[in-house]
Parts: sequence; C-alpha cells; structure tokens
Amino acid sequence: MIHIENEYGPESKAFGAAGSSYMNWAAKMAVGLDTGVPWVMCKEDDAPDPVINACNGFYCDTFSPNKPYKPSMWTEAWSGWFTEFGGTVHQRPVEDLAFAVTRFIQKGGSFVNYYMYHGGTNFGRTAGGPFITTSYDYDAPIDEYGLIREPKYGHLKELHKAIKLCERALVSADPTVTSLGSYQQAHVFTTQTGDCAAFLTNYNTNSFARVMFNNMHYSLPPWSTSILPDCRNVVFNTAKVGVQISNMQMSVANTESLMWERYDEEVASLADNSLVTTNGLLEQINVTRDTSDYLWYITSVEINPNEGFLNGGQLPVLIVQSAGHALHVFINGQLSGSAYGTRQNRRITYTGNANLRAGSNKIAILSVAVGLPNVGTHYELWETGVQGPVVLRGIDQGHRDITWQQWTYQVGLKGENLNVNALEGTSTVEWMGGSLAVQTQQPLTWYRAYFEAPAGDEPLALDMGSMGKGQVWINGQSIGRYWTAYAPNGNCNQCSYIGTYRSPKCQTGCGEPTQRWYHVPRSWLNPTKNLLVVFEELGGDATKISMVKRSVSGVCADVSEGHPMIKNWHIDNFGQPEEVHRPKVHLRCAPGQIISTIKFASFGTPLGTCGSYEEGACHAHKSYATLEKKCIGQQKCAVAISADNFGGDPCPNVMKRVAVEAECSAVVLP
Repeated sequence: MIHIENEYGPESKAFGAAGSSYMNWAAKMAVGLDTGVPWVMCKEDDAPDPVINACNGFYCDTFSPNKPYKPSMWTEAWSGWFTEFGGTVHQRPVEDLAFAVTRFIQKGGSFVNYYMYHGGTNFGRTAGGPFITTSYDYDAPIDEYGLIREPKYGHLKELHKAIKLCERALVSADPTVTSLGSYQQAHVFTTQTGDCAAFLTNYNTNSFARVMFNNMHYSLPPWSTSILPDCRNVVFNTAKVGVQISNMQMSVANTESLMWERYDEEVASLADNSLVTTNGLLEQINVTRDTSDYLWYITSVEINPNEGFLNGGQLPVLIVQSAGHALHVFINGQLSGSAYGTRQNRRITYTGNANLRAGSNKIAILSVAVGLPNVGTHYELWETGVQGPVVLRGIDQGHRDITWQQWTYQVGLKGENLNVNALEGTSTVEWMGGSLAVQTQQPLTWYRAYFEAPAGDEPLALDMGSMGKGQVWINGQSIGRYWTAYAPNGNCNQCSYIGTYRSPKCQTGCGEPTQRWYHVPRSWLNPTKNLLVVFEELGGDATKISMVKRSVSGVCADVSEGHPMIKNWHIDNFGQPEEVHRPKVHLRCAPGQIISTIKFASFGTPLGTCGSYEEGACHAHKSYATLEKKCIGQQKCAVAISADNFGGDPCPNVMKRVAVEAECSAVVLP
C-alpha cells in the first residue's frame, strides 16, 4: 500500500475546480507508476478509482469509503496529539483508543494504522506548525526515546490478539447489528462454516450495562466493547486494563559539572555585513530563505536634544507590529524587551519603553521564526517577521511612524555565520572561560562545554529547564529548538477515558514548561570530548544544564480476579476445559533493573490509583509477603490472583482485585 497526498480534501475545497483537478492529476500520476500495490488518499472523499480514500482521526467508525467495493481503511488512528510551545501536553487514555479501534472493526473496518505508534523528535529546525515543540512524542505506545509506554502498549497488544482470534469470521462476513438496549449494540459476524465472533458495545457514558446476548448475561462497563471470538466467551474488554502502568523518571547521568565557556553575540556591530538596505519592511522568510530562524531589522532614529523626555519627562514608547513568531528589541545595543506569538495567534504587538538618547539611536529588532507553517489553506502565503507599523509615541511631535524609513537587514547571527556550533567552527571565535563565563545571564549568548558520554544504555536527554529560549547542538548536530515557555494554569484535572475524546480533554503540565527535556541520541556521541553548544536568546543559567537518563522508576498493576483471559478461551475451544487459568498480576522493570521494593500490595478491595493506593474494607494480610516473595530481586514477575496465593479469601462472595505498586532499581554489579 502506498500513500499519495495526505489530508488534502479539506484544503482542495478552498481551491474549487483547481483543487479537484490537482487531486485527479495526483491520483493519475500515482497509478501510472504501475507499482503493483494499492494507492490510498487520506481524508479525500473524491479519490478517483482505483485510489482508495481512507480516514484519519480520533474515531473512524462513521467513515465509509466512496465506493462499496473499496475496503474501509483507517490510516491514522491518533494515539494522542502534538504539543506546542506554551501549551499543555496532551494524553489519550488507552481505554478510549482501544474502544475507538473496536468500534471501527465492528463496523467492518479492515485496516488500522496508528499515528503515532512510535513517538519521534523534531531534530534541527524541522519542527513546523509553527510553534510545534521539538518533542513529537504524541503519547504513543512507544515513546520518543524508544521506551515502551505502559499501559498503552500492553493493552493495545491484548486488543490486537483478541481481534486476531476473530479473524476468520471478520474476513468472511459483514456484521449483523442487534440492539441490546438504549445505548448497547451487538455486532455479530457469522460464517457458513460455523465461525462466529461478536462485539458487544456500551455507548453509555454514565453507567455499566447488563445485557442479554445468546441467552447469556454480560456486564459492560460504560464506553466500552467486549470481544467474544466464539460469540460466547469474553476475552477482552476495552475498559478493563490488566497490564501494568510504568512510571518514568529523568535522573542525572553525569555527576561532574560542565565547564562552560561563553561567546557574546555582537549587537553593536550589526549592519556592518548586511545583505539588504531598503525603505520599508520586508517579509522574513523571503529574505532568509529559511537558512536561519533569525533576521535582524535595523534602523536609526535621530532625537533632538531638546526633547521633553530627555529633561525628566516620561520615556517614549516603541510599538512594533509583527506577523510572528517572536521578537527581541534592542535599543543602542541593550535589550529593551521581547514579545511572542502563539500557534493560535501568530501576530505580535510589542509595546515597550524606548530608552533613547540625544542624537542617533540604533534600533535593532531580532525577529525569530519558530518553524515553517505546514498545514492550512494557502499557508505558503502566510507572512513572518516585522510587517509594521513601527511607531514611536510620546515624543514632542506626538508620534513618529518609522515603518517606511530606511531599514537594513542581516540574516542570521554572527555565531551562525562563523559556524561556532560545529566542531570545525567552534575555534573561530574567542571564548570566555572560567567563572566569568556564567556569572552574568544576558541575552544573545553562546555557551560551549565538553563532556563524556554517560555510561549505560538508557536513552539520554538534556535538561534545559534553567534556560529561556534558543537552540542546542551536540557535536555539530542540532538537537533542535528549546523554549521553556510555561503552559497556562488550565484544566489539568483527573482524566477519564469515558466520553468522546478531543485534544483539550486530558491535559498535563499546567503551569510547567511545555518541554524541559530534549532527546539526545546516543549514536551522536563519542566516548569522550563531546562538544555541547547552546545559543540562548533571553539569558538563562547554563550551570544548571545537565544530561539525564530516562528510565522506569516504578510500576503499578490493578487486576481483577474476573479479568478476561485469552488463554482460557484457547483452552475452552481447543484444549481441556478443566485447565482454567486465573488472571495474573504481571510486573516488569526495564532491562538492567530489578524490582527492589513493594511499596503497596493488597488482595481484596483496594482503593485509589497508582501512586495513591489504599487498603479497602477487604484486605488479605499476606498481600505484601506474597508479592515480595515472588518479585523482589527479579526483573519481572507474575502472580496468579487466587485466594490460595494470599493466605485465604478475605471476603467471600465479593469480587476482589490485586493492586500493587513496586519500585525499580538498577542492578548493582559486584
């Protein structure tokens, strides 16, 4: 299967006949390549034969292909959502993602592809949007560091196993839909050879439902689907998570402090090597051609010695209108102030006091792009940079519009042009070393340090929480843009899987920097003398930058003794019925770690969630002893949920659970 165009449908409508003509040309061109495999177009309802139109979204169970003989394909099942600087981090509960997948399959869906299944990193200046973070983790089942995210990975794995058990019925028949209640349905697939698979779904967002199907009763949690590969036994329910939760941590990788050196970007000599001088303001990307995020807009203002503000009056105010994305204003070489846009509103209005003196004053505005636009109608026409007007207010003449006077432009930074971020260019300038290098925090500063590669094989990141905004390189490779912009104190309350998911629903990180840690691939490192270069726009504390390791700090599990078991279905259908397997609690630390402590354990009716478990009214007193005996010192363990394992039944005739929280620690070699 090959993909031509992506989500062009919504954009093509804005182009009318031309958009439709282009779409047909693209399809004809693709098919003409004669690849021998099907072509798909995502979110393109008018995809011409033989191209298959496909669905992207959080849910696709209402989607149908534009021809009945085309398969129903879900090319992007969104596992989360992207993150933007200054925003919160979005998470999607795996119970809802699994529910979305079963809803699609039970309606006859034939193909599901996750976006993202493995999170990524926007190294260099590749992050678009604009304002999209360097991290593109997307709350994926495998995170951007390559580590498994539980319970998302494990629960989806169990879902895929359950769907696989239904394979013969799914590929041989269309579903028959039967109502089981006001918000409940059964989608049943049956074949002439006797295969039968059923999906029992409860769309109710408020309560469990007890339904009758094939003369048997089934209990369905709210907003969930149960899968019955034989139309009789439940092997999976989307809302019942039986796999562990893994808690991740960032810990310092190198204990030795970095020895920093500093080089200050020269503001006073700006315009000495300018490329363009013209009357008026130019659009930024047309000037830089995206060779740099930075463009200097430079002009001068003459101030009469008799101006009132020079004799004890109020300072004049400089107002700068910009199309985005960020800007820093320097007056006579000193930072006067900064302003930033957002992804929702790229445009900026900077308003700040102008500390002018008698005679000539240099006004230098550093306009900063935060990624190229990559989606939206006519985004190639979106403007970036200072577009004006630029006005001085509060002078004796009232105001002075300097928009159309002479402006000089300089692309990029001097440090960029000298290539100080690269191994071959870092010696082209004189770096200040010793304590003076980090005593003062000032804008437009380059920092460099050398470090050794941390021992071990855990994924690495840079902790940039002490810095402001800029870019960072290791051995000449760009890690990307960093920006410790803080997310608003918004709605980061407890997240429920129940109900239709949209990106604002489950947010984390309110009141915290959107992105603090920046992925460093180990493959970029040498054993020793690795060059780390940071360019800081605002002024941060480089002494607190550190290399950290990402690892599992602990795991939790919460499993009911009635949890559905695929293994029991296999035995019931193909083996000996008396060999019933009980559900198990599975705990697994990362490779190179062991389970060192059982922080909580309860077989009974425990309360709370991972990190805040409490004993309930029913509790087996041997809970801790059982888990400690089976798990301490092991990288992974499994404990069957049975009264015998926990010293007897603490509350007969009550459905019990095992809740456990454990710590993971690195193996200490002798």
